[in-house]
Amino acid sequence: ERGDGGKECRGGCRGRTMARVPYLDRDDLDPEYRDLVESTLQSEKTLKLDRAVGNRREVLHGFREFFGALWNHSGLTDRQRELTILTVASEVASEYEWQQHTRVGSGVGLSAAEIAAIARDDRSRFDDDEQILMAYARAAARGRVTDELHAELSERFDDRTVVGVATIASSYV
Repeated sequence: ERGDGGKECRGGCRGRTMARVPYLDRDDLDPEYRDLVESTLQSEKTLKLDRAVGNRREVLHGFREFFGALWNHSGLTDRQRELTILTVASEVASEYEWQQHTRVGSGVGLSAAEIAAIARDDRSRFDDDEQILMAYARAAARGRVTDELHAELSERFDDRTVVGVATIASSYV
């Protein structure tokens, strides 16, 4: 979903997001799928994206399994994961992901000032590892990861984590 009319997300996404398919209520789903639209990590307990994807229950199941694996096995800390996701959300102007992950990011310790800095692509308040992680995420979102940038990320993180970063970044595009 993109509700910003094509505007940049820097400074925070604004605009109205409209569903293009109906959002299913939890009770619209078969009992074995109901927990797939629930979130224990966010203040909004039922996720709109998952409620939309729920129109194809089998896809919702795979979707949640895939993103669960990314979240839990990327090799990144929760903070690093959210820096990656918020950087991508800002780069591609995804209002939905920006709104969801500013909440999640706050919950894992990102400050409001850090989140605002991500929106401005101001990496100065982050440590060197976080800066390269964010540069890589932004480049991956644009489809422009250079050999030099990849080498710099690889110097700081092991191969398994590099795969996790690249997969998270490309998946959130």
